[in-house]
Amino acid sequence: MFKGQPKGLFALALANTGERFGYYTMLAIFMLFLQAKFGWDQAISSQVYSIFLALVYFMPVVGGILADKIGYGKCVVTGICVMFAGYVALSIPTAANTLGIALMLGALLLISVGTGLFKGNLQVLVGNLYDDPKYSAKRDSAFSLFYMAINIGAMFAPSAATAITNSFMGKAGLIYKAAIPALAHQTLDGSITAENVSRLAELQAQMPGASVAAMDPAAFSSYYIENLSSSYNMGFAVACVSLVVSILIYLGCRSWFKHADVNAKQAAAGNAPVQELTPKQTKDRITALIMVFAVVIFFWMAFHQNGQSLTWFARDYTQAYATGATRLGFNIWALALIAASIYTLFGIFQSETGKGKFFSGVITAILWGGAYKLYTGMPDPFTIEPQLFQQFNPFYVVFLTPISMAIFSALAGKGKEPSAPVKIGLGMFVAALGYLIMVVGSIGQPSPAALQGTVAPDPVVPMYLISTYLVLTFAELLLSPMGISFVSKVAPPKYKGLMMGLWFAATAIGNYLSSIPGLLWNNVPLWANWAILMALCVIAGAIMFAMMKKINDATAS
Repeated sequence: MFKGQPKGLFALALANTGERFGYYTMLAIFMLFLQAKFGWDQAISSQVYSIFLALVYFMPVVGGILADKIGYGKCVVTGICVMFAGYVALSIPTAANTLGIALMLGALLLISVGTGLFKGNLQVLVGNLYDDPKYSAKRDSAFSLFYMAINIGAMFAPSAATAITNSFMGKAGLIYKAAIPALAHQTLDGSITAENVSRLAELQAQMPGASVAAMDPAAFSSYYIENLSSSYNMGFAVACVSLVVSILIYLGCRSWFKHADVNAKQAAAGNAPVQELTPKQTKDRITALIMVFAVVIFFWMAFHQNGQSLTWFARDYTQAYATGATRLGFNIWALALIAASIYTLFGIFQSETGKGKFFSGVITAILWGGAYKLYTGMPDPFTIEPQLFQQFNPFYVVFLTPISMAIFSALAGKGKEPSAPVKIGLGMFVAALGYLIMVVGSIGQPSPAALQGTVAPDPVVPMYLISTYLVLTFAELLLSPMGISFVSKVAPPKYKGLMMGLWFAATAIGNYLSSIPGLLWNNVPLWANWAILMALCVIAGAIMFAMMKKINDATAS
């Protein structure tokens, strides 16, 4: 798995892990922040969220064009600095007024520009490592490992955000209750009903601070929103620290991958060999890539519901506690031990010596024992917050990556491994199955409009969301790392940065379209949101297979 990979891969992967940890810590609570601080409904908040995600994934087009001219490394370092400024601005507590909105939007723009300079170009550096014939056969496995490293950072992000926000809330004599932000805004704007006045009073009485519980409703509402919003700001500040770690890793290990920091223009100036393609080959490859980009738009539209509609479902329609074995999934340290154990378990079979097999087995047993110890120490029931569901997807990626690699390696040994475009098509159908689970879980639930911004009276068990994230992760592993590898391999040398940027541009369009469930949220039955996403995934998968021959013919040239 790790054997035979260039050490530059590990330096670049770790640098990306740090950056992604900060990004996903922010993203885990960003939608909740928008609705809590500004009182925006799903339609407005999903537009802001989706436009931000679209910019984050569109700006690599600009970053790729720039890198093709001045170099990948320069763009990566500049990107980290710009992102840092953005996260600092987002961490500043402000009033929920025009100035506060302007500062937030400016911060999001800086984060988007910085990510555009950093993200795609770092991945081009990874791809360039595998232009060396010595490593070329390991390209797909390398991007799977690189993708796994991204998700190590993402896996810890929701728990980190939760711990920080809860800490600051606790200092203010408060605890998080999902229904309070909406009820507080209804109190302040005078739209609250008599029934909801009673609900707010019940929730206020549960606050640990005696003085807080004694406040009048209006004062409590303002106090709660102000402190919850400020605690989210402190969660955003985590990204600043993680970026410092990221740049230190990148600069400290630069000698490991410096030889890969060469674009076509620099390679030609240095008389390095550059693969020459005919105009027809260049056109065919770009056409094939654009076909793939068009299909993956619909995957990202469906997949990036984790921070918005799936989080709303977690907040409004899912039990706020876990019981029995389900609790294990909400202890991030237990999940981390389980994720690590899959690698030591593989070590039992892959070690070349008896001693190596023995130690791998011992470490696996210790990791399992530690996870069980953490599990038995958890209270039953265990209180959970909506953003914690977002840790399941990255955990599944980390856990399933070696299994996925082993399966495809075995298929490759038999000459039966499906091509990257086939994997992408299959991934679309798998994603549709994920939303079928959500359709089943939503049948019989009241519409979002009927809830009036509060929570369902009979919420579903957490396993619906846990299972959905599992199935969506299967789809992601078929599509995302394979797609990135496909782009790095097929892109014409003179347009590597641009083509990687266009991969992210397709993601950007999908991210913007992910706002559609938000726009429909209060206008259609709950199950209809998931049915629309399911249908789009099926249609996109069918289109992918219909184009398969053209894609294969174009990339064979």
